[in-house]
Amino acid sequence: MKFNNIIERNTFIKDIPVILLTPKDGLKKHPTVLFYHGWSSDAEKQRFRGYILCSLGYQVIIPCSIYHGTRNPIDYLNTPNAINYFWNVILKNIEEFDIILDEAIKNFEADPDRIGIIGNSMGGFTSAGIFSKNKNIKAVVVLNGSCSWNYYNKIFFERYKNQDWHIGVQEQEKIDALDPLNNIGSIKDRPMLLLHGDSDTIVFVETQKEFYKKALPLYSDKEKLNFIEYHNLNHFVTTNMMEEAASWFDKYL
Repeated sequence: MKFNNIIERNTFIKDIPVILLTPKDGLKKHPTVLFYHGWSSDAEKQRFRGYILCSLGYQVIIPCSIYHGTRNPIDYLNTPNAINYFWNVILKNIEEFDIILDEAIKNFEADPDRIGIIGNSMGGFTSAGIFSKNKNIKAVVVLNGSCSWNYYNKIFFERYKNQDWHIGVQEQEKIDALDPLNNIGSIKDRPMLLLHGDSDTIVFVETQKEFYKKALPLYSDKEKLNFIEYHNLNHFVTTNMMEEAASWFDKYL
């Protein structure tokens, strides 16, 4: 599927495969949104969602995470793989973000003052972590992800205590350092939209409730932190979610 008003490029930033969608609007600098995919997905599978945002005037960059797409994919249905690689992928996404953003500003006309980020599931964890680490990002939308990383791990451990689950010392230190709940000071008063199904069996909505409860009192403008639960919705992205995301970026980006 092609859109006549969008320039589409499949390219590499360093060794990171990305889909780059740029609106044909004649702007010298583009408000730019990075879109991070979830576990077992890839950049290609998020292309249409990228089209939606690009058709509204945003340049969209969709990176492909390690162990996904063409980057040495693994068996995602294998539970030990999910357990042993999940945080590795998120931490690598955050590490690679600076490389992608620098290249986008230098060579792809991204406006450094109008950078947004969005992600689904694992990409939601990623987006929250990047947002809390980088104060230059204007707005974030977290779809079915978590901003309370250690709290998520706690619940996960309790529900899957019979699995071969292990987090190394160095990995745990990185999780602690980047957990958005541990970095609320860098987040407060910056626009965050949290969208989540209340019946999510993959990423537990309780973790977002915990974050929202602790973060909201720190916001002087309560409208800049919005948490929307979708009744009877499991781990899916809906049309309504994409509409809310587009409206959020329209308001804050």
